[in-house]
Amino acid sequence: MKMKPVFKLGVLVNPFAGIGGALALKGSDGAQIRAQALAMGAQQLAPEKMARALSDIAACGLDVQVYTAAGDMGEHSCVQAGLACEVVFTPEAAQTEASDTQAAATALLAYNLDLLVFAGGDGTARNLCDVIGNKVPVLGVPAGCKIHSGVYAVTPGAAARVITLMARGELVSQFDAEVRDIDEDAFRQGKVQARHYGEMRVPHELQYIQAVKMGGREHDELVLDDIAAYVSEMLDDDEERFYVMGSGSTVAAIMDAAGLDNTLLGVDVVHQGQVVASDVTATQLLDITCGKPTRLVITLIGGQGHILGRGNQQLSPAFIRQLGKENMLVVATKAKLQALEGRPLRLDSGDSDLDSLLAGSVQVITGYQDKVLYPAI
Repeated sequence: MKMKPVFKLGVLVNPFAGIGGALALKGSDGAQIRAQALAMGAQQLAPEKMARALSDIAACGLDVQVYTAAGDMGEHSCVQAGLACEVVFTPEAAQTEASDTQAAATALLAYNLDLLVFAGGDGTARNLCDVIGNKVPVLGVPAGCKIHSGVYAVTPGAAARVITLMARGELVSQFDAEVRDIDEDAFRQGKVQARHYGEMRVPHELQYIQAVKMGGREHDELVLDDIAAYVSEMLDDDEERFYVMGSGSTVAAIMDAAGLDNTLLGVDVVHQGQVVASDVTATQLLDITCGKPTRLVITLIGGQGHILGRGNQQLSPAFIRQLGKENMLVVATKAKLQALEGRPLRLDSGDSDLDSLLAGSVQVITGYQDKVLYPAI
């Protein structure tokens, strides 16, 4: 029997984040500002803030595998918090730069993280956004002079609570949060010029909005309409990608909302708002999507939780590897997830190495612009 997968946590600290704040330097970007701050006796507070965010996780005794960067870029925070960690990146110099943050993030991505928690400010978030995008969920521990971005927890303690929920395998919503940064030179002249630089996926504690007349439970038919409307808009708006539509009634509802014919127990391919192939085989699917930007829309089998290997063998290991986990869109109502009573989603692609690669937190679309993270093994 498969066991619950180990939660893989990436830890990354910008050691110089916020170093100019207490000295009224209006930021910490640039080697000259950091050198000036250090000469004025500035303290590096980001590693300490990360240690506070990690200390609760260590106290809970959760099964977490931690990957980090050497020294003040994460390792020291883990040691201070009492967390064992594996160092996967070492900067060349003690005074790290934005390029070190990005190189460390690149190294961490290779470990199939369930979450990357980082300490820094808007400049750090901006650097990470360039490398990570929406590949993995991230959570910021606020440590910078500027916190205009929406990717941060309100406090290190709040970050710890969210991480603990995720590591326990509880339902945790996620959303695309904005990354913003200001022009520090303009800020020093009294002008606040914040710019949008992108978005990253951010988890937060799941809050259910209960409908009193329904006894606090979601009305599945209405929720299914919301899911269908949300994904069908993707089909209409994203003409570049091919969308592979899996089997099942939830996917069928999406196709119906898009006004497209659907193979209920098969796999169809949609491109530019049209069905370009119906009820495809595994070989046909590979041929159609090879070298093309593609997303997969699948649902789970109610009561069992299988998302691969049950009724959709057309989705071969070769296709899933070609696709990438980040392009798998799992759709289901929260009621369908709750019916699993805490059991994880099941992966049975026929390739155990691939199943291990896909295991961990999976994004599930549960409504209109509403997503949760749910464990899969």
